[in-house]
Amino acid sequence: MQPKIILLLLLSFSISFGLAYFQYFFKVDSQRKYVNLLFTIRGLAIFLLLLLLINPTIKQSVLENEKPIVSLLIDDSKSIKYFEDEKNLTDFVEQVKENSELNNKFDIQSFVFGEELELRDSLYLAASNTNIYNALLGVNELHKNKIAPIVLLTDGNQTIGKDYEYFTSKQTVYPVVFGDTVAYRDIEITQLNTNRYSYLKNTFPVEILLNYSGKESVSSRLTIQTKGKTIYTKKVSFSSKKSSQKVTANLASNAVGNHFYTVTIQPIDKEKNTKNNIKNFAIEVIDNQTKVLLVYENLHPDLGALKKAIESNKQRKITYCQIDNFKNQINDYQLFVLFNVNNKFTYFFDEIKKRKKNYLLVTGAKTDWNFLNKQDLGFQKNIVNDTEFYRPIFNSSYETFLQADLGFSNYPPLKDFFGKVTFSNKIETLLYQQINGIETTQPLLFTLEDSNQKSGVLLGEGIWKWRAASFLNSNSFSDFDNFIGNLIQYLASNKKRERLEVSIEPIYEANEKIAVAAFYTDENYKFDDRAIIEIQLTNKKTKAYFTIPFSLQNNSYQVVLENLPSGEYDYKVVVFESNFSKSGTFKITDFEIETQFTNANTSKLSKLANNANGKVFYKDQVDELVAYLLSNKDFYTIQKEKNVKRNLIDWQWLMLLITLLFSIEWFVRKFYGKV
Repeated sequence: MQPKIILLLLLSFSISFGLAYFQYFFKVDSQRKYVNLLFTIRGLAIFLLLLLLINPTIKQSVLENEKPIVSLLIDDSKSIKYFEDEKNLTDFVEQVKENSELNNKFDIQSFVFGEELELRDSLYLAASNTNIYNALLGVNELHKNKIAPIVLLTDGNQTIGKDYEYFTSKQTVYPVVFGDTVAYRDIEITQLNTNRYSYLKNTFPVEILLNYSGKESVSSRLTIQTKGKTIYTKKVSFSSKKSSQKVTANLASNAVGNHFYTVTIQPIDKEKNTKNNIKNFAIEVIDNQTKVLLVYENLHPDLGALKKAIESNKQRKITYCQIDNFKNQINDYQLFVLFNVNNKFTYFFDEIKKRKKNYLLVTGAKTDWNFLNKQDLGFQKNIVNDTEFYRPIFNSSYETFLQADLGFSNYPPLKDFFGKVTFSNKIETLLYQQINGIETTQPLLFTLEDSNQKSGVLLGEGIWKWRAASFLNSNSFSDFDNFIGNLIQYLASNKKRERLEVSIEPIYEANEKIAVAAFYTDENYKFDDRAIIEIQLTNKKTKAYFTIPFSLQNNSYQVVLENLPSGEYDYKVVVFESNFSKSGTFKITDFEIETQFTNANTSKLSKLANNANGKVFYKDQVDELVAYLLSNKDFYTIQKEKNVKRNLIDWQWLMLLITLLFSIEWFVRKFYGKV
């Protein structure tokens, strides 16, 4: 106890009994009956009252019992409903939750999962995707320091995420298999590979992967149709030894625009699931290709990263050129990427300035800034002979083109010479510099326009690390590649900048959330957050008409289209009180990935159970599961001693004692007369 509290207690004790002495002994006949008792009661009561006012903290040791946790991890996807197992799943969960012995031993918690993990009891069985890996990871992280076995109720069919059969679980996992465990004969289209774009009067390949489950030899026919017309057909055969097949079809591009295609494999006799026999895809036919020339002197990993990102869109083609081999091919390309320039680029800069060619400039540790500062590019950098590392900070107010924050602040730093950049032309900054944890207003990536010439400048090398970081964050290079693609698309275009831009894909799967973004600027090409924008939809077949308003989110207008019936739609994005609008077409297919499975994936669930020291159960084995959990000695209650601090004022009995003491004193005084 603190010395200050001890001092207050001693002072309170002295005051309490001092007051009592003054009342009962000072100039009072102390020979009266019960005076010593009343003196003691009054002193003690006042002391306890002062003690409550001081309110010291009392430490106590408390024993707590921590029961093990059973995490019920329940598949809430459409595939459970497709297998007609809703009632079996609901009954199984209720029997586990209502078992009294199990509740005495365990703390039972329910989670549901589809694409994401959620803590709730109710089941909707409406999730359009299943991510078992993510669900297991989430529960493991939540209970990482506890005894918490996982009961996984699922059909084992995962549609997105990492492969769960190799998941390393800290907790024991007990899969319970729902769905059909009988194997049926089935032919399915497992995958379609094709380019997103094709060129007019050209051909494009479509790679179709087919798979057969069964023992007998069978034959079927593969067809590709567009607008109800068959444009490709082929007979295919399968057997127990030849269960998969790859078919490549080369189709013609005869008209500009979006074109929709349907690939169908004819069902075989007694095939149960025919929904996986059809897949759709779309191709955008264009009449030109953006050609990009990347000019450099020394090789660097950034060159490969830029090439892969730029060519991720087949509408673009990049060519390398070492500066010593440059032969004035200026007119052959729409855009130039200049990497770590020096005085060897003199003629090159003269030509692109003379012909108003657009370019992206990337500087780094080997850039000759003395040369670059003399090129009159609209900016200069006053450097010192030392390099620095710059982390990116996203500018949410960037308005030149639509770009989302990819978590740039978590990306690795870029390397460039240290120094301040000054500008003679107006620039738009997409990324700012952060130096040693300090955010600055100096640009790291910016764009500028001057006399119908566009340019972009990235002040740092090491962008290959950004592409790797993007993959680690999302298991895909697409975020980084789209970011570079947006920058390249803006720089490569010589068209006058449009005030309304709309981002929408040509084809979507059934029940998929369709996110549409619109970017609208005023006459000065500044983002206009006062606009009222809506999207008008018309189903081409049913003529059903919808209008949905956009909502303002950061520096763009967003709308999410949900629960639209499958079919082809015309859309028109309209800005009210202006003449601006954008029109186009998109298609929602009948394809639902959760209905593509013919049976439960027992083999993967068995591998998961083996890896996680668990055991596989089936939907009719609820009693066996409960008995196993109750008899398992690895799941035990932990008793912990815990030190808790309590304030004296929380002790209600102390207030009752004070009241009682004052009451006794009053009663004695009244009964025996004034003492």
